[in-house]
Amino acid sequence: MTARGMVRLRRIAGEDGMRDLDHVAEIDRVLRGQDTGRDSLVADSWRRCVESYGMDPTRAEAAHIVTDAELRAHREQSERLIATARSGLQALFRQVAGQNYVLLLADAKGVCVDFFGDPRFEDDLRQAGLYLGSNWTEDLAGTCGVGSCIVTGEAVTIHQGDHFGLAHTPLSCTSAPIYDTCGKLTAVLDISLLRSPSPKSSQNLAMNLVRASVRRVEMANLMAMTRRDWVLRVSASPEFLEVDPEAAVALDGSGRIIGMTHGARDILAPGGGALIGQRIDALIDLSVDDLPDLMRGRPSEDRVLRLRDGRGLYGHAIAPQAARVPLRHRDTALPAPLAGFAGPDPVLDPLLRTAARLAPTRVPLLLTGESGTGKERLARAIHMSGPARAFHAVRCAGAAFDTLEDAAPGTLFLRGIDDLDSKAQAALLTLIERREDLRVIASARMPLATRLAEGSFRDDLYYRLSGARLDLPPLRLRHDTDWLIDRLMRPFAADGMRLSPQARAELLARDWPGNIRELQHTLAIAAAVTEGQVIDLPDLPQPAPATTEDTSDEDLQSLLDACHWNMARAARRLGVNRSTILRRVRKAGLAPPG
Repeated sequence: MTARGMVRLRRIAGEDGMRDLDHVAEIDRVLRGQDTGRDSLVADSWRRCVESYGMDPTRAEAAHIVTDAELRAHREQSERLIATARSGLQALFRQVAGQNYVLLLADAKGVCVDFFGDPRFEDDLRQAGLYLGSNWTEDLAGTCGVGSCIVTGEAVTIHQGDHFGLAHTPLSCTSAPIYDTCGKLTAVLDISLLRSPSPKSSQNLAMNLVRASVRRVEMANLMAMTRRDWVLRVSASPEFLEVDPEAAVALDGSGRIIGMTHGARDILAPGGGALIGQRIDALIDLSVDDLPDLMRGRPSEDRVLRLRDGRGLYGHAIAPQAARVPLRHRDTALPAPLAGFAGPDPVLDPLLRTAARLAPTRVPLLLTGESGTGKERLARAIHMSGPARAFHAVRCAGAAFDTLEDAAPGTLFLRGIDDLDSKAQAALLTLIERREDLRVIASARMPLATRLAEGSFRDDLYYRLSGARLDLPPLRLRHDTDWLIDRLMRPFAADGMRLSPQARAELLARDWPGNIRELQHTLAIAAAVTEGQVIDLPDLPQPAPATTEDTSDEDLQSLLDACHWNMARAARRLGVNRSTILRRVRKAGLAPPG
């Protein structure tokens, strides 16, 4: 201990009593290598506090509270987790409220984003940092439940004098980590007391409760994130198999593990090996075809699983849930090329039905939509759904139409018809007048009527091209973005690559000003830079700036429908705060369908 520290110790002894002096002296003995009887986890944390974080044990640091703006940002990033965990945490709080416990849900950065406590003690809880917005990272708060849990990745009880900071020594904090479906620590659940009985063993019940709650939160999160996949729940006891299983994994159609609760690692890979990407039959004497036999309908004690290492477990399989029902069903069978253009989407369904009826005809078509919305792909799907043989794609900017005089009969796709100058317009008109065996499909980024009104587009050519008009929605207004992501991931999925739930949520929330083309490039870049088989948030390139122009109430309704009324996702796509979306929804009197 330095001379300055000794002076501060004497001041502490005079002001705060011998207990604080003894605490600081014990930390000093631990730093000098002496065994004081503290848990090794606590001793290691004390060393980090001094040697890595430069903390002074003689200073009584106040609680660290983030700003309101920072808290909003942390809560928005944790919105899905908060919603998933809240009902379970409310049930836990009802169990322990009578013992004056407070519950904190902290994100992976140690900031409390949800809170349950007795309002009668709100002032004391705020002062102690047991409240919304408190930052309990170890490098700020010293040895503490949340911070030490994040560092170790394990459930911990930091009881009274285990804390490094003098201001926290009256507290007793029991924390357990919450892992996402890919095995990454995503949050911490903490149950704390302002004051507690002296024995650390008095918190054993708190440890059991917090571990059980975390297990249920992870289970709920896995079920929410893998609705379209098989889920296999396992337990060492048949009695709790269906009501409170110990662990679970999600499986794709080939039997590969694509998601898990943290307990699955301890049960299925006790040696510490990775589970994500492994085939279930490499771990258990079980194939995907056997899963229906493990569903409800058979006694739990008959659903026995044999692990490859000889151990036995009980299993309960949950079948994939049906895909979300679109607002409109496709009431007619589409030709295969058009059926593969989009997933269930109430906006695109009527457009594709119209395209299917027009495909066999010779009616000229005008496809409009923002850049990257798939206009050429739709043109090819219409061509393949009709009788035409050859497909000629021409970029209108700088095109020489005289080279098409001898082209084979079929479909002439004019890409970017709004880029034609007056000379090219005349040449195109001459071509289509001579070649009536060419069925014309043109695309434009904006309605041609605008150029027609300006006098920069020939009216005789306009009426030749716009027999029927199909308007493609931008990606931000499509309802099938999840389906589209899966389709664009197919080339990479063949090698076992997949998106983490966090990466998928980020992709679903982006504005996509470059539409499908931008999404395709984003996935290709992420697949190239990721070091494993799971594309996670750091692998995604930064998004283009979000749309900032004003949107009408009708456009806002369409955007909310496309986001399935997820306010945070809609706000991200518009580049505004969630509160702005809520205010506009109330003002316009908008409401979700049904």
